Amino acid sequence: MDTYLQAGLDALADETRRAIFRRLSAGPVAVNELARVLPVTRPAVSQHLKVLKKAGLVIDRKAGTRRLYQLDPEGVARLRAHFDEMWTKALGNFQRMAEKPLMGAKDGKQCRARPKSN
Repeated sequence: MDTYLQAGLDALADETRRAIFRRLSAGPVAVNELARVLPVTRPAVSQHLKVLKKAGLVIDRKAGTRRLYQLDPEGVARLRAHFDEMWTKALGNFQRMAEKPLMGAKDGKQCRARPKSN
């Protein structure tokens, strides 16, 4: 697993950072606006944004006297590719298991294992 991907997953392990990530998915936001809707202080929001930025999930730009934060499309694409690959493998494994002959198949007939009774 590449370093940025691991950093992104680690960063999103925190509930507050996930809330910030969700909010930024709607578009660019200033720190003060984030702090108004989160149960943490403005300095705490800034620290969480710093972690998300270091993980490659957030970028910022100056807009007048404020800094606007938004999701980094490249970082989000890395996460998406990781989960797409994981689900593709999981669903492929599920399909292979579902298509396996059932236990006790004889003469083309399939028998299902009976659940154990208590």
